Amino acid sequence: MVISLITSVPEASLVPYPATLDVPHELVEHVSWLLHARRQELNSPWRRLGCFKQALLALAHLRKNETFAQVGAGFGVSEATAWRYVEETLDVLAAWAPGLHEALVGLGEEDFVIVDGSLIPTDRIGADEPYYSMKHRQHGMNVQVIARPDGTPLWFSRALPGRTHDLTAARAHGIVQACLTRQILVLADRAYQGAGATVRTPYYRHRDQPEHYQQFNRDHARLRAPGERAFALLKSWKVLRRARCSTNRIGTIVKAVHTILTCTYSG
Repeated sequence: MVISLITSVPEASLVPYPATLDVPHELVEHVSWLLHARRQELNSPWRRLGCFKQALLALAHLRKNETFAQVGAGFGVSEATAWRYVEETLDVLAAWAPGLHEALVGLGEEDFVIVDGSLIPTDRIGADEPYYSMKHRQHGMNVQVIARPDGTPLWFSRALPGRTHDLTAARAHGIVQACLTRQILVLADRAYQGAGATVRTPYYRHRDQPEHYQQFNRDHARLRAPGERAFALLKSWKVLRRARCSTNRIGTIVKAVHTILTCTYSG
């Protein structure tokens, strides 16, 4: 189902035009109810836009990665107001994202999860070395995911500078220890070699590698492959394909999108 909205073209004089947003109507309604609860909590019931339109504005920004000036013009509000609406919506959604231990509830010795890392590219840090990933050859932020065997994301980490190694990030977030405590088997790629505990990674390839090592690597790759779906779903929201915001907000955006994904695919 598509939702009609107004967005804009990036001209000096912005001209609104009709467009569509490819999200379920139920998702917009769910986000608008969360915003309504937030306004009631703040005792701030009146705004320039109602809860439904604020939810639509924020989702349009996240889905299409339009600037605040563009999306604001489409909804008849200023750039600053669009920014405030989006920031408020992100905070409301991020608050519903599960923590690490909450995400692992119900999992135990008979289960396994997939752990992987990805870079959220950003164009805001052209000269800052800590944010440059040698692996990806660009600036960005490192985000870790724990996913079910089918690739459904259970938990996304906060964002760390892009040069952070995946194993370092996994340890810093407590992923290795949390899975060890619950005796949950973890499948990960070679970036996590040396993690120990319950983490299983492929063997290094050698010409004289035994056949059973090669078979292990094939089975491991087959089981781990669906984990790529978690980041594919995350980055289907274009704001995370190249973030223009402060690096301090990327973790909040990731958690907000995770909440959206949970709402979208749990129904």
